[in-house]
This record gives sequence, C-alpha cells and structure tokens, in this order.
Amino acid sequence: MGTLFITRAFKDGRDKQYPKLVGIGKDIVKKCKGLPLAVKTLGGLLYLKAEEKDWLRVRDSEIWKLEQKKDDVLPALKLSYDELPFYLKQCFASCSLFPKDFEFENFELIEMWMGQGLIQPSEQNEEMEDIGNRYIDELLQKSFFQDVEEGLGGFVYCFKMHDLVHDLALLVAQPECSMLNFDSENISTKVRHVSILKTDETKEEATISRFFGKLNNVRTILFRDHDVEPKYESFVITCLLRFKYMRVLDVQNSSFQELPNSICNLKHLRYLDLANNQSIKRLPNSICKLYHLQVLHLNGCDSLEELPRDIGKMMSLRHLSVTTKQMDFPHKEREVGRRCFDSLRILGIGECPYLESLMEGMRSFTTLRTLIIVECPRLSSLPKHLPALENLVIVDCEILDLGNRNGEGEENIQGFGSLRNLEISELPKQEILPRWLFQVPTSNTLLYLSIDDCKNFRGLSEEEESLSLTQFSIQPEGMGHLTALRQLKITDCPQLSSLPEKIRHFPALTHLTIEGCPELVERCEPGTGEDWNKIAHVKDIYLDGEKIESTIHNQVRASGLDEAGAGTSGEMED
Repeated sequence: MGTLFITRAFKDGRDKQYPKLVGIGKDIVKKCKGLPLAVKTLGGLLYLKAEEKDWLRVRDSEIWKLEQKKDDVLPALKLSYDELPFYLKQCFASCSLFPKDFEFENFELIEMWMGQGLIQPSEQNEEMEDIGNRYIDELLQKSFFQDVEEGLGGFVYCFKMHDLVHDLALLVAQPECSMLNFDSENISTKVRHVSILKTDETKEEATISRFFGKLNNVRTILFRDHDVEPKYESFVITCLLRFKYMRVLDVQNSSFQELPNSICNLKHLRYLDLANNQSIKRLPNSICKLYHLQVLHLNGCDSLEELPRDIGKMMSLRHLSVTTKQMDFPHKEREVGRRCFDSLRILGIGECPYLESLMEGMRSFTTLRTLIIVECPRLSSLPKHLPALENLVIVDCEILDLGNRNGEGEENIQGFGSLRNLEISELPKQEILPRWLFQVPTSNTLLYLSIDDCKNFRGLSEEEESLSLTQFSIQPEGMGHLTALRQLKITDCPQLSSLPEKIRHFPALTHLTIEGCPELVERCEPGTGEDWNKIAHVKDIYLDGEKIESTIHNQVRASGLDEAGAGTSGEMED
C-alpha cells in the first residue's frame, strides 16, 4: 500500500530525495486503513508538492477524528475534495448529475461545463476546450476519475468515477444539483441543475407538466435515459415559460416534431442537445438569435431537411454536430462570399446520405480545430483551407479519397498546418496516404496517425508503386519528414505488406500498433521479420495485440538514465 502511495505522490522515483515526506506519507497511509482508493486519492492530492506543511496539513486534519458511519463518505476522499481549488470543486460537483458507472467522454463533459459557466478563462488566452481538458487531467491525477480508455482520433478519451467518489459528488453537490424522476416529492427550492432519471412507467403529459411546476430558476436539465425522453412539444414550451435563465438543455432522443419560434427567448442558453430526434424536420430560424449558444447537437436527426438559414451567423457557436439531407454544407448560394461560423471550434458531420461538398469555395471556418466526418457516402473531397485544424477523423465515406496516385483532389490543400491527430477508417478508395500529409508544415505537427479498415490501402508496399510515386514527397525519402509523429496505428489493412525504409528515421515515434495485416505482421516479427530492423527502435510495439519488447530501446534506456535534481521552490521538479 505504501508503494501505491509513493507512485501517486512522487514522479519517477523522486521519493528518495524527500525522506521526511516519505515518513509523513507512511502515517497518512495508515489513516487510510488499507483502502486503495483513499491511498491513490491522497497520493494524487500531494503529487509534486514538496513543502512539508502541505503534507502535515493532510496528516493532521481534523476530519480523521470524525466518527464514520457505515455509509459515510471516506474521510480521505472528503479531505481530498476540500483541498481542491474552487473551480475544480464546481466541476466535480456537476458530475453528480450522471448515474453511477456512467462513462464520461472528455468533450461531452467539457461542453456541459462550458454551458454551466464553469470554465474559467486563463491569462494565457487558452481555448476553453484546452482549459476543460486540463481540469479533467487534474481530477484524473487526483483519482476523482479513473479507468481511462482512448477514444476517437487520439484526442477523445473516456473515463469513469468510482462509486465511492460518486457518493462524494452527490454529497457536495446538494442542494443545487439533483437527480430526480417524475415522482419526486419535496424538491428543494434551491435546485438549479436537474438530471431526469428513469421511472417505472411512462408518464402522461399532464404528470410531466406538474413535475416541472415544482421547479424554479433551473439552469440545467438533462435527459440521460432513453425511457424518459420528452415526447411532447409542450415540454419545450414549459421550459420557455418557467426557466428563462436556462443555460443547458439536453433533450437528446426526443420525438417532438418541431421547436417553437419562441425558443429564441431562452437568451441565456449555452448548450442545446437535440441529437437523435427522428421526427424533427426543420428548425425555426429564430434559433439563430440564441447569441450565447456555444454547443448545438443535431446529429442523428435523420429527418432534418436543412439547417436554419442564418446558422452561420451564430456568433458564439463553438461546437456543432449535424445530420442533414443537404447536398452541400454550408449552402453555397447562401454563404459563398460571406464570412460564417467564425467562432466554430468543433464540427461533426454524420450520416448525411446526400452530402456532396463540404465548405467548398469558402474561406470561413478559420478557427475550426476539430472536424469529424462519418457516413457520408457521396462526399468526394475535403475542404482545402482549415488553418487551425488540429484533429481530423474520417469514417465510412465510400467515394472519398484523400489523395490518389496522381495527386488529384489535393493540389490546393495547403491549410492543414496545425494538424496533430488524423484517423481514417473504412475508406475503400484510399490506397495511399495523401502527399499533403508529408509536406511542411503538416509533416512537422502530426503526432497521431491511425489507418483502420481500409481494405485497399497498400501504402508503399510494392516497389513498382514506390517508383511510380517518385514525383511526390510521399516516397520513402519523404516519409522521413514526419518529425513529430509519436503514435502510428495500422489495423485491418490486409493489402499493406511492408513499411517504408525511412520509418526507422521517425525520431519521435514511441508507439506502433499493427493488427489485422497478416503479411505486414509477419514481416515485423522481432529478429526474423524483414521489416523488424526498421521498427526495432520504437519503445512500445504491439503486433496483433501482443506487446513486443524492443531490445534496442531497452539498451538505450539502460545507458541513458538522466539524473534528477531536487526541487527548491516548494514544488517537485516536473
């Protein structure tokens, strides 16, 4: 148990430099009474803190002396919460609106925090999304979140909350945050943030209206259960009449057919989720008067014919996800020649069966950082000027080719100079990687590359193909330009049979995964494979799910251990 505490509280074996702190730490571990979660949480709380007074304050806290009943929150967890800065306390408490064992996704949680006004601006002009990710990292480090799993594109990830930590969230969030159902009685007048839970039976419209009549001054309403989604337009009207200061409204999986024009009266609304409404066909243009709206989700709205006329003018809109029957997005005749979507940071386009062009002929979207395109069978090309784009994910687009053998369709793509993460999946037309990927500046910024289920992807496996591409920077010599690439994943690409020679010169590559590529896996077998020497320098190698030990990396690590100096400023050196 002491080892667990040390690994959480000290970085890279620095505990040997702080023998007094280690001694205090042993006393703290004893107070945790053998509970690993308590040990991890307090270790995370003291991470990088080198001042003895910080450790003594934890060890000698009065909270350890309180009598603990069977169902009480662990003193160690309450103590860790009390030590959090105020902005993290608010964010943590808002997580009580989700049920136990809920799988959080970083961007979804950040969006809610943004809507509730919990993201505090920084002096360094950080983007709100970056600040939110930093908040999550801090809560992960302090073990308020756990069980992290990598998600989409290398930049999305999921995590959970331990049940005991969730109990703590419920405790500290009262009375402002509350999970309720339509049968709830004695609802506090101080409730401001509500999550609606499943009930035993479907409630009639009148019952639901009476329930909302018990609430006042609500800022957040979340429907997170498919069995309690709002089915009636009157629900929205009730929100309009009763909750004029609403900031977050999540009515995903609803089935009402239209929004009233008076939706624009929710002037404080920051977050609106209408995802997976199969009935709604159009939105009133008055929704574009929600000048503070930052997040709008319309994905899975399969009947939605087109987006409101002035949606591009929404001055605060940062996150937009869309399913639409439009052939072009945005409408060319409406938006060409005008600036639009100037505040948008994240755009998701999904399940758009008729979409043929995306941002064609436009110089807008200059702040767009993340673009996700899924199931757009008629989309044939990418937008060509996205100077701020960092994350690009493309999945299941039947005729899309990011760049063919002749370079067609990519000759003017020059605005991807900030790209950090690229994931392509289920692109049957994709045979090689696009040449713009290996050209400066993109070649100097890309950190993560994933190629998945591209059945015709051949890369540079055939010598004649390499020779035929000598006019491009994608031939083996050009591959050496990926100077920043850290993680490369290639899965289910059976036509890919070899790696380029220059992959041995990717200086930053530390993680390589190859799965479902039979011939390539065989060529990468340690010691015997023809391509093994090209990748032997990579620290972490996984072939068909099995981790391969890199002898070269182990030798380098053994000979290159650096000496760490002691911190002198009250914070352990990072």
